[in-house]
Amino acid sequence: MNLKMEKLELKLTDITGSRFEKVKADELYFDDVSLARTQITNANMSGMSLHDVNMSGFKISDANMSNLEISEAQMGGAYIHNIGIPKEGDPHYNPQTAGQPIRFEHCELRGSRISNCDLSHVEISDCDLKGMKINGILVEELLKSYQNKTSQ
Repeated sequence: MNLKMEKLELKLTDITGSRFEKVKADELYFDDVSLARTQITNANMSGMSLHDVNMSGFKISDANMSNLEISEAQMGGAYIHNIGIPKEGDPHYNPQTAGQPIRFEHCELRGSRISNCDLSHVEISDCDLKGMKINGILVEELLKSYQNKTSQ
């Protein structure tokens, strides 16, 4: 593919409905723009940074998001599903990130549901577990029962 090199600087411009196909667009800078209903497919977005953005209704699928960091985000109503750590043979497998666990820190997960998930070797520490249930059993009661048995 023979590409024509051209740097564009657009200000106060409406490019709604424009199409970009087979375009190299590294290191773009967008400030105070509307990208509502934009579709991006088959794109390398490694190292991309989004700051102070409205992503309500945003959808990501069939994506390698290894080492993704989400910080200071309001995610009420978010639906996160079919997430895993890719295994060898998966198109998203990366030997550098294989086996790295997913971490949640300082998250408000009150009222959330986790179902049909592999939680083997998960560690929960320094968390408010009030009302938390595992398979319908209050965790506080399980811990109390465990502590009573170990103190006897």
